[in-house]
Amino acid sequence: MRRFAWVQQMGLKIIGAGFGRTGTLSLKLALEMLGFDKCYHMFEVYQNPGHVELWRAAGRGEPTDWDALFEGYQAAVDWPTCNFWQDQLKTYPEAKVILSERDPDKWYDSVVNTIYPSSLEMRNSDDPAVRHGICMAFELIWDGIFDGRMDDRAHVIACYEAHNQRVKDTVPAEQLLVFEPGEGWASLCAFLDVPIPDDEYPNTNTTVEFHERQRLRREEGNA
Repeated sequence: MRRFAWVQQMGLKIIGAGFGRTGTLSLKLALEMLGFDKCYHMFEVYQNPGHVELWRAAGRGEPTDWDALFEGYQAAVDWPTCNFWQDQLKTYPEAKVILSERDPDKWYDSVVNTIYPSSLEMRNSDDPAVRHGICMAFELIWDGIFDGRMDDRAHVIACYEAHNQRVKDTVPAEQLLVFEPGEGWASLCAFLDVPIPDDEYPNTNTTVEFHERQRLRREEGNA
C-alpha cells in the first residue's frame, strides 16, 4: 500500500476535487477540526488580496505558483480550486484527494437555487469591486465549466458527472476518497488516519442558511 509523507510534505496535504454545493463548506470546517488548518475554500478567494486575479490567470492557462497561492493552507476544497485538481496533484503527488459528491439532481437544484442566482445578482452590482470579483466565477465556473448553459439541466449534470468520473478514473484508489454529505466522520477519519472527534460532523451552508445570509447581506447594503 502506498504511504503518504504527511510530515515531510510541503504544501497541500489534501486536494478537494468536488464541485461546489457538495458539502464543501462543511468539509472545510471538518478538515480544520481534524487539524488540517487552514483549508482553502471559495470564501478565501475574497479574503486574500490578489487571489481573484491569480485564479483568473490560472483559468487562462498561465503558470500558477501553487506553493505561493496556498501558503499557510494544508487543504483546499470547493470552486475554483477543484477545477485544477490535476495540476495540484502533479505539484503535490503525495496529497490525498477527496471527491465530495451528491445526487446529481439534488446538486443541480441546490446550485440553481443558491450560488448561481447570487452570482447573477452580484454581476449587476453597483460596486465595481463586486463585479470584478464575480468575473472569476463566470470565467472559471458558469462559462468555463458549463458553457454558460446553466438553464440546461441535462448539460450541467452531464458536466458534473463527467468531472466526477474523470477524478475516479485518474486518482489511484488508495489515494482517493469519494465522500457524500451525511456520511459523517467515519470514512473521512479512516481515510486520513486520524481519530474521530467527539464533536458532531459540521452541517452548514444549507440552502436555507445560504438564503438567510444573502438576506442579511442585502439588508446591510441598504442600511
